[in-house]
Amino acid sequence: MPNQSRENAPAVIKVIIVAALIILLYYPVLKALIADWIDLPDFSHGFLVPPISLYLVWKRKERLISPSRPSNWGLLLLLFGMMLLLFGGLAAESFSQRLSMLVVIAGIVLFLLGKEHLKTIAFPLIFLILMIPLPSIILQKVTFPMQLFVSRCAADSLELVGIPVLLEGNIIHLASGTLDVAEPCSGIRSIVSLLTVGTLIAYFKNKILWQRVLVIIASLPIAVVVNIFRVASTGFLSYHYGPKAAGTFFHELSGFFLFLMAAALFYGLSLLLSRAGPEHAGT
Repeated sequence: MPNQSRENAPAVIKVIIVAALIILLYYPVLKALIADWIDLPDFSHGFLVPPISLYLVWKRKERLISPSRPSNWGLLLLLFGMMLLLFGGLAAESFSQRLSMLVVIAGIVLFLLGKEHLKTIAFPLIFLILMIPLPSIILQKVTFPMQLFVSRCAADSLELVGIPVLLEGNIIHLASGTLDVAEPCSGIRSIVSLLTVGTLIAYFKNKILWQRVLVIIASLPIAVVVNIFRVASTGFLSYHYGPKAAGTFFHELSGFFLFLMAAALFYGLSLLLSRAGPEHAGT
C-alpha cells in the first residue's frame, strides 16, 4: 500500500500543477463566470455544477489510476481550445471563452492520459457545460416567442375554468387587473437549471442511453408546462382573491414549489422509462 501511494504521488502532483495552470490561464474567465452566477438568479445553480462534476470524477478514481496510453491527438484538441479562447477574447464573446476551458481540459487529459481515461471522465466534463450561461443572442431570439406561447396557453387554461380573459401579446387582462408574463415566466431561463436536474436524475436512475437522452430532452416541455401552470395559478388567485393574493410572496413561493414539481416530473418520467426495458448499458 505505501508503494502504491508513492507510485501515485507523481500523478497527483501532475494533476495539481495542471489544475493550477488552468486556473491561472482562465482566471479572468472564471471570475466573470462566478460573477454571472451571483448576478443572474437563473444561473445560480452554476455553483453546484463543479462540485457535482468532481464527485462524479471521484467515483471513477479506480479507473483513472489504471495504466494509461497518452495520445498526441490531445495536442490538436488543446490547440482548438486555445483558438476558442483567443476568438472569444477578440470577439468579446464570453460563451466561447468559457467553453474553451472544457475543451482544453479534454485535450490535456487526452494528451497526458489517453482516450480511455478521457472516456472515463466524459460525462463529468460534459456536465460542466451546464454551469455556463446561455449566450444572450440565443436568449433574445427564443425568449419572446416563448413568452407569447406561455401567455396563450395560460389564458386558454383560465378560460377553461370559467375566468374571462383578454390576451394582448404577453399581457393577460383580467377583471381584477393585468398579468404581465415577463421573461422569467417564459420558461426559457429555467430550462438550464431544470436540464441540470434532469441530467442528474437520468444519469443515476437510467442506464440505457435512449432513456437518458429522452429524460434530458424532456427539460424543454417540462419547463414550459410548469411555467404555464405558474402563470395560470397566479391569474386564478388574482381573479378570485385580488392582485395582493397573487403578489410577490406567492410568485416567489410558487417558483420554488414549481421547481420541485418539475423535479418530480423528471423523476416520474425516469422511473417509467427505467421499467420500459432491461438496464443493460454501462455508466
